[in-house]
Amino acid sequence: MNNYMAEALSPYRLGKARELYNLFNVVNSFSWTLLTGNIITLFALRLKANSTTIGALSALIYVAFFFLPLGKLLAKWFSIIQIYRVTWILRSLIMIPLVFVPLVVSVGRQDLAMPMTLLGVLAFHMFRGIGMIGNNPVLSTLAAGPGRGSYMTQIQVINSAVGMFAGFAIAMLLGRSPPLFFYSIIFAAGIVSGIFSAVLLKGIPEPETSGGEGGGGFFSMLRSSWGQASFRRFIGIFFLVALISAVARAFLAVYSREAFSQGDGMVSLYSVFGGLGALMAGLAIKFLVDRIGVKPIYLVCVIIGLLGILPVIFFPSGSVENLTTVVPFLSFLHFIVNFGFLGSEGIAQTYFLALVPVESMLNMGIVYFFVFGLAGAGGSFLAGIFLDFCTSLGFSSFVSFKILYGLLVLMTLGVLILQRKLVSLGSLPFKGAMEVMFSIRDLRAITLLDRLDKTSDREEEEALLEALREAPSELAARELLDRARSPRLATRSEALRALDALETLNEEVERALIEDTISHPYTTAYISARALGNHRIYAAIPILRELSVSGDYMLAAEALIALAKLKDEAFRPEIEALILSTANPRLKIRGAEALGIYGSPHSLPTLTDLLRAADPPPYLKDTVILSMAAILGVQDQFYPLLVRFLGDESQITTLCMDEAESAFEYQAAPRNRKRRRDRATRLFLDKQAQALSPAVAAFAGERQGGLLSRWLLEWPDGSDTIARLVMAEAVLEDPLTVHGRFRLLAVYWAAQKLRSPAL
Repeated sequence: MNNYMAEALSPYRLGKARELYNLFNVVNSFSWTLLTGNIITLFALRLKANSTTIGALSALIYVAFFFLPLGKLLAKWFSIIQIYRVTWILRSLIMIPLVFVPLVVSVGRQDLAMPMTLLGVLAFHMFRGIGMIGNNPVLSTLAAGPGRGSYMTQIQVINSAVGMFAGFAIAMLLGRSPPLFFYSIIFAAGIVSGIFSAVLLKGIPEPETSGGEGGGGFFSMLRSSWGQASFRRFIGIFFLVALISAVARAFLAVYSREAFSQGDGMVSLYSVFGGLGALMAGLAIKFLVDRIGVKPIYLVCVIIGLLGILPVIFFPSGSVENLTTVVPFLSFLHFIVNFGFLGSEGIAQTYFLALVPVESMLNMGIVYFFVFGLAGAGGSFLAGIFLDFCTSLGFSSFVSFKILYGLLVLMTLGVLILQRKLVSLGSLPFKGAMEVMFSIRDLRAITLLDRLDKTSDREEEEALLEALREAPSELAARELLDRARSPRLATRSEALRALDALETLNEEVERALIEDTISHPYTTAYISARALGNHRIYAAIPILRELSVSGDYMLAAEALIALAKLKDEAFRPEIEALILSTANPRLKIRGAEALGIYGSPHSLPTLTDLLRAADPPPYLKDTVILSMAAILGVQDQFYPLLVRFLGDESQITTLCMDEAESAFEYQAAPRNRKRRRDRATRLFLDKQAQALSPAVAAFAGERQGGLLSRWLLEWPDGSDTIARLVMAEAVLEDPLTVHGRFRLLAVYWAAQKLRSPAL
């Protein structure tokens, strides 16, 4: 028994192994296209095969899966790669008799042609089935890591792209009615390329699951897996999807030829569109799978497959002879059916690999392919019999296919109902996934993330992180968190800013931000502290309190702002004391800004104390005034006026008088007076409106605040009582009235009270 267990591949070895396996898939896919699928169907139709025979040939593709146990048995004595390689050579060699079938026909032995074809195809898939024991283990090993779904889909993309171009070459070679020996040339090329692909397998490292599996035998492991509802549900759904896919795709060539009388070359050309559909499905899945998960993509692929087969039912019989309608219809049909159902088969395998633990992969892989084979073989064979049965009842081929595909539609609808119960395996909900698929912002984010994964250039990495910050998407959280742990400061900074730009943060990101505030002072800790406040992470309050006195003044300043955004009212007095005692300009500014965010009128005395200090710098005065405006509830409206004042400070008297006049006109307007039904209120407001202009004139021009102070004190008590008392006292103090910013704010607030009286 082979006890060899491969070590985990290093990134370099994994990259080299993937390159070689990708090349193997290029050559193998080319060989596969020349030896199976539509080419065999067209060859059989040239040999006068009926629908039952075509169904049997299609079913043989899936017979391969029943020979997997033989491959598992051989794995006791030989390595997985040895079995894979030798059987791949034998499956190619066994197709040599098909090269001579045209010669047999040419000498008049038509009776031998179809048996030789059936036996050759059967033997091909038998050896293929034995070798496929290595398929899942090799894929599971090479697709290790977070990009599992993307790499697996990349293999599908390679196979689809090569198959599409090979199909196009076949279509050009065959034309409408080619000589039969052309098929010999195609088969010979397929055999040679198949042998070459097997040679390439020699360089693939042995997968970790070779040599049998622990944890019990095949049947004990099957019983264990079958006891899990999630596994049973997946297998049942997979069986139905595989059956529908096998029938829908296998008979497209027969449908094109029998219902629409299309030639061999045209049918081969339609298969190119089928290959294009599979390619586009692979590219779409590769783009999305690692971002939104497998379950929603599985659902979407089946929905697309359903939409693909519906036109078969509704295509009008009167258009059968119209080539301008038939050619686009059949091209689209091949494209969309392969897009939906080959996409669903590919994503089903990704789902399976995520569902089954690695130690069960070899045994459960046999179950997976058994189900695949049973569904595909049974569906194809029974569909062929069903079509011949419909023909025997007098239905035309055109109508027979309508009936067959109508049954497939009903089965697909049932599958969609069942698929909703699949476990998510970390996928987004279906609604969320659809929002991503139709969101330009999220799709752009995915594109940026793909580029970010591939880049090794420092400047490009920073540019991409900046772009992700400008187009925030929740899908980027995981990659941004990885970059936030980068040893490069610029990368960490951009990643943290991009995380801050996200609308919501998950718990892992929240923990990482808190950790960053502790472990990266003087570098990125201040960015993380800012993010904690912006996203209202209340669990961070204790650590932010500690950081408010950090030696890293940038961090301490951002901690003050974050605590204010978190409304940590108990810590507000500490901030007031700090900004009065500190000599650090940034702490004073950010502390004053924090008090404005709190919005407590009890902080107004602290802010006025900052203005009373000897010659406060302009940048501090601006912040203090704006914070006072925020507490007074007028910051947004007052800001444009402050900007105008700072442009020309000599306008102070004019600006203040404009506010007084505007407030008087507002109060005098009939429509505003009618809203105040109480006569006493109207009289009080009229008196205040008339008294405002003299008070403003004395205060703005002569810095005499007595009239304005009395004007403020005459207002009845209410929610702004504390603010009125503080401001009424402040307008009397020379150390405050010397500041034009303060005089402008006091006047603007008084005018606003008249415009919107809280009476």
